[in-house]
Amino acid sequence: MTPDEFRAAGHELIDWIADYRERLAERRVGPDVAPGEIRAMLPAHPPSSVVEFGDVLADVDEIVLRGTTNWLHPSFFAYFPSNASYASVLGDLLTAGLNVNGMSWVTSPAATEMETLMLDWMGELLDLPPRFASGGDGGGVIQGSASEATLVAILSARWRSTHGAVNADGDTSRLVAYLTAQTHSSIPKGLRVAGIGEDRQRIVDHDEAFAMRPEAFADAVTADLAAGLVPCFVCSTHGTTSSMAFDPTPELAATCARNGIWLHVDAAMSGIGALAPELRWVNAGLEHADSYCTNAHKWMGVNFDCDLYWTVDRAALLGALSILPEYLRSSAAASGAAIDYRDWQIPLGRRFRALKLWFALRLDGVDDTISMVRDHVGWTQWLADEARRDERFEVVAPHPLNMVCLRLHAGDSATDALIEAANATGEALFTRTVLDGRTALRFSIGTATTTRHHVDAAWRLLQQLAT
Repeated sequence: MTPDEFRAAGHELIDWIADYRERLAERRVGPDVAPGEIRAMLPAHPPSSVVEFGDVLADVDEIVLRGTTNWLHPSFFAYFPSNASYASVLGDLLTAGLNVNGMSWVTSPAATEMETLMLDWMGELLDLPPRFASGGDGGGVIQGSASEATLVAILSARWRSTHGAVNADGDTSRLVAYLTAQTHSSIPKGLRVAGIGEDRQRIVDHDEAFAMRPEAFADAVTADLAAGLVPCFVCSTHGTTSSMAFDPTPELAATCARNGIWLHVDAAMSGIGALAPELRWVNAGLEHADSYCTNAHKWMGVNFDCDLYWTVDRAALLGALSILPEYLRSSAAASGAAIDYRDWQIPLGRRFRALKLWFALRLDGVDDTISMVRDHVGWTQWLADEARRDERFEVVAPHPLNMVCLRLHAGDSATDALIEAANATGEALFTRTVLDGRTALRFSIGTATTTRHHVDAAWRLLQQLAT
């Protein structure tokens, strides 16, 4: 492809993306295909000759879109929001065009310094405690996902609990971590990667609001200390994926402070709510946290991947992750004047992710996002009230923000059938969860193009299909 061909194709692709998004509401939310169907439509072997760009776009229309779940659809109420503003898409396009590997300051000073600044900007916008700012002992970094951020937090906790040295044989058998049945699956997965197996993962009891019981956490820590074990890490979730539960971080922090336990707060989706001043209660207890993350690529509108991760203990993070061969050494990093972000993550290489955040903040600002968040929270409360008025439904979990969990009084089978029937229509998309052994439908309102009309239509669909 020549530069002129690239220009022409680029214009055509931008037009295609804009057209796709403008007409998205006309499409099914979820695809109607069987496993293997998309692959069967594609050639079994690599092409023997090149084709025109128009032919590739035609295959996107006929094949790729047929098997695409439309996460940006206004009637997408499944999983979690995955917004992507036009501004952030342009920033990501520039990232691809520059093709920078920002693994260290010397490989791209702009990539490093803009990322540090973007995390400080976001810390200010979210009203995070000053201890997370880059000027102190901590700072922020953009991770690919909350799962990666979680693993970084766990490894930092492990480093601190072992005083900088895991036993020579890699033994982590005395380290203990604490979570609830509502904690995201990335936490036990990260613990497993870090060598903390299921036998050292304590599932702490939760209350009727699905939040961790602080007294149960304290009792578990006391028991483990008595057994000669080392309490190492606890995950306090602010807005669980399954039920939107908020763990009591201030109360958990007291036990952590007494016992040197790393307190990580996972606010993957809900943390963005703090952009609205009246919702800053979502930050409760962050002044005690060792690390914190939230995803700009969910409720905010920066396209995937853009997890915002902060720590107050840069020394533990670097101790856990910094390995410095000669070919990566630099005087800038050695002097402490520059950050090498390769040491703040699992892989070596890293994209120039700060550009899309910078584009979004400068071209879009946050006022529209704040208005969107407020609308979503208000519509969720309306939906919960409507569900309570329908004697066939019950609301089974608190709904302080933008998700409500519903189920049919008729039971699990009826609720499962309702979810399957609603999704099969293609008019909306929901996901299922299980709360204390009971099936529930998660109605997550978070897409930027969603209006009250779409929420109302989805609720009417559920009412029509309910038995």
